[in-house]
Amino acid sequence: MDGITLGLFLLATFLGGFTSGLTGFAAGLVVSGIWLHIITPLQTAVLIAAYGVVNQSYGIWKVRHALQWRRILPFVIGGAVGVPLGATLVTYLDPAYVRIGVGVLLLAYSTYNLTRPAIAPIKSNRVIDTGVGVLNGLLGGLTGLGGVISTIWVQLGGGAKDAQRAVFQPVLFFTMTMATLTFAAGGHLFEPAVLKLFFLGLPALLLGLWVGIKLYGRLDDAAFRKVILILLLISGFSLVVPAFFR
Repeated sequence: MDGITLGLFLLATFLGGFTSGLTGFAAGLVVSGIWLHIITPLQTAVLIAAYGVVNQSYGIWKVRHALQWRRILPFVIGGAVGVPLGATLVTYLDPAYVRIGVGVLLLAYSTYNLTRPAIAPIKSNRVIDTGVGVLNGLLGGLTGLGGVISTIWVQLGGGAKDAQRAVFQPVLFFTMTMATLTFAAGGHLFEPAVLKLFFLGLPALLLGLWVGIKLYGRLDDAAFRKVILILLLISGFSLVVPAFFR
């Protein structure tokens, strides 16, 4: 890896950490736009999972005062069912088409809600949360986009920004942990090239996390909602646009 390539890798890693610190999710979508051009898809997937554990651990610690494990548990249980199911369906479905479908939904959802001054909170319960967890894990196992569905659902429920992050960040943590353990069991996590990249990028990731968390403290609930919607909009474009260049 030459100097320019290393610089791009570190920049993407910093931006991923920053995004996670600011919003609590979407780091994988941010970094993959650059990483996939300079490292292999497998290395990208492993690093997104491993760095995701770091990102979400840091984020959970910052909102630990708002954690409600009874609300989180149904998402985790559902995800534990959905992730392996999604991984199994990979052999039968084309993840590219699923990404396009998800991208279109994200574009519609974020555009509609950005044009509205507010959303009426949607009430939930444990059964619904478990079902959302299954769908979230299913999408994660199928496409690597674990966290998108749970983040949207939690946002639809409204509430303070810390309360929202205190739900979807632990869900992301468990999803990323399951993915990391899967890669570890397959030996991919311990490949010398992956370990080298992980430790090279770790300082940039932590710096990005720190800066993102600092800026997060300056956001009110309305601004946080808008930032999340803008990121979902960008995520939707990132999933749909590449399909036109295949």
